[in-house]
Amino acid sequence: MTAFIASIMIALLALTGLVLDGGSALAAKVRANGQAEAAARAGAQAIDLTTYRTNNRLQLMPAHAAANAQNFLTSVGATGAVTVAGNTVTVTVTTSQPTQLLGLIGISNLSVHGTGSALPQRGVMTIDP
Repeated sequence: MTAFIASIMIALLALTGLVLDGGSALAAKVRANGQAEAAARAGAQAIDLTTYRTNNRLQLMPAHAAANAQNFLTSVGATGAVTVAGNTVTVTVTTSQPTQLLGLIGISNLSVHGTGSALPQRGVMTIDP
């Protein structure tokens, strides 16, 4: 009887750990997605102004776009990979979320990834009457 109760308690503790640490991992994923999307938007602002002024065409400067995205990631304390393909900036943020209860069964961290992409857009200016 004691072995049965002990095994049930361990199972309940593991289930509680999944709920608690799973919620923390989900919150970390939402945060990583937000950071990746914001970094991609920062990169998508690196427009080649000469091309835009002469040809009225939006074109990114890839090196500047990647640097802008990396600088944003650094400013928020995140790490990730930045790729620029054509006019699209894609950022993948990778982080590790420490666990609270799952550490008792040997899982000390959960790996979390977030991805965001952006491309330059023409702004629309509205004038309020």
